[in-house]
Amino acid sequence: MKSPPLTVSAMLALACTLNALGTEPDSLKAFTGAVPDEAVRSARLLRERFLTDPYRPTYHFCPPEDIANPGDPNGAFYHNGVYHLMYLYHRNGYPERSGFCWGHLSSGDLVHWRHHPDALSPGIGDEGCYSGGAFLDDDGTAYLSYWMIRGARGIGLAKSRGPQFDTWAKFDANPVIKSTGWGFTEAKDPNGKTFFYGSADPSNIWKKDGKYYMLTGNLMVLEKIGRAPGAPLSEQGDRLYLFVSDDLNSWKYLHVFYDRNPRWTDRSEDSMCPSFLPLPSSPDGGLPSGKHLLLFISHNRGCQYYIGDYRNDHFFPNIHGRMTWVDDTYSAPEALIDGQGRQIMWSWLYDNPADHELAGWSGVYGLPRSVWLGDDGTLRMRPVKELATLRYHEKSWPSLILTDGQTKALDGLAGDACELEIEIETGAAQRCGLKVRSAIGGEEETLLYYDVAKKELVFDATKSGPVGRKVVERAPFALKPGEPLKLRIFVDKSVVEIFANDRQAIGRRIYPARPDSLGLVLFADGGSTLFKTVKAWDIMPANPY
Repeated sequence: MKSPPLTVSAMLALACTLNALGTEPDSLKAFTGAVPDEAVRSARLLRERFLTDPYRPTYHFCPPEDIANPGDPNGAFYHNGVYHLMYLYHRNGYPERSGFCWGHLSSGDLVHWRHHPDALSPGIGDEGCYSGGAFLDDDGTAYLSYWMIRGARGIGLAKSRGPQFDTWAKFDANPVIKSTGWGFTEAKDPNGKTFFYGSADPSNIWKKDGKYYMLTGNLMVLEKIGRAPGAPLSEQGDRLYLFVSDDLNSWKYLHVFYDRNPRWTDRSEDSMCPSFLPLPSSPDGGLPSGKHLLLFISHNRGCQYYIGDYRNDHFFPNIHGRMTWVDDTYSAPEALIDGQGRQIMWSWLYDNPADHELAGWSGVYGLPRSVWLGDDGTLRMRPVKELATLRYHEKSWPSLILTDGQTKALDGLAGDACELEIEIETGAAQRCGLKVRSAIGGEEETLLYYDVAKKELVFDATKSGPVGRKVVERAPFALKPGEPLKLRIFVDKSVVEIFANDRQAIGRRIYPARPDSLGLVLFADGGSTLFKTVKAWDIMPANPY
């Protein structure tokens, strides 16, 4: 039986309940008395509504309710076998243009998550909390670094101790890095010359030789001086600023952290949401590779990264790569190092429909990825192994050859919540792969394939549905001579992710409207292709609702 929708009367009842409790933020957080019947009923109706939402994922993390736009993952850290992750969202009940909070989750398996009280919320010197990172010190104290909003505030810190890390206290010294304008600081060098550094989007903190280090982003400096036609090269494009502290309360600006290479990024790109961590040498962690990974976004091009050497308080990138190519859908990375030495990252899949606020929720993360250094010095990536615990109802198909224009439907699966592993010998085909969320007549479909001639992994969303970003995303990806194509594909309501040979991946959101858009169809164009192995699983929901 379908659950009843959240009716207008129920919404009004909930609003009246909250109004009776008091609309000020402190009143909402201090609600400890008897729970009114209408509040219970409204909460149940909201949960049941979410369970019938055709676009709400079942195993990709999404906020429990409210609007996550921006919806960055933040504050990831690992302690005593538990993964902690924060999420940025706008908590209803706070004043307009404010109210940005950090929700807090924890998990023992990276799959099932427990919700904690919000870690950060407006007040005590700020009107809300934008993106930042986390750090666990030697004594077990966890710290959150965040951008205090709005206006000329700066970087704030908060701290908590275990075992649950349920209560966080903002520093009395906040802002520990002070702004003189919105997200930037004007200063003078020893010669009295004016310069600017960013005081927005702090990175995770790290510790070296007894000192603490932190990075800040440059978007607001770029907006102020770097985009001008005559801006000096040193102020154009992406850069980060390095700070050092002896005690976490007082921070000193050191210098620009790395030099931008114009062959990799252009002058329009900023560097925000940075994460800077050692890069392991295998997907299972183990010893560090000796290289560091810097994850960041530019707001116009999405998530990207540098691999390089960290020495003498400078970063020297060797390799640059992107994780999104046609727009900024894969955005706002966050990462941690776990007890095995794995580096695990998340990203916000930024593509909410225009009316997303009407759904009562928004915001979705990509699957947690294990990232490591390959033997050739390039980045490797795959979904964390723990996700396999959600598999059930395994199906497999015998190897088959598809000639030009042939297709093969994979029947008997939940086409909106599944995982597939496919190994392909591309043969003479020019394109080969899988159609997902495909309607019976092909009126709606999303194409995931390898373009042999162009050496690209392709995600074609032009027929994915009436809303969303109807684009073709192409990621550079070249098979080695004789190397088979190994695809892992995840479908989860409005989320689709494809991984190829642990070397490339694309994650996007789609919005099919037809009830029959559930098909999974192998295809080949331009020649014959051998689908050597095809395995698939339905996936158990991991989200509570």
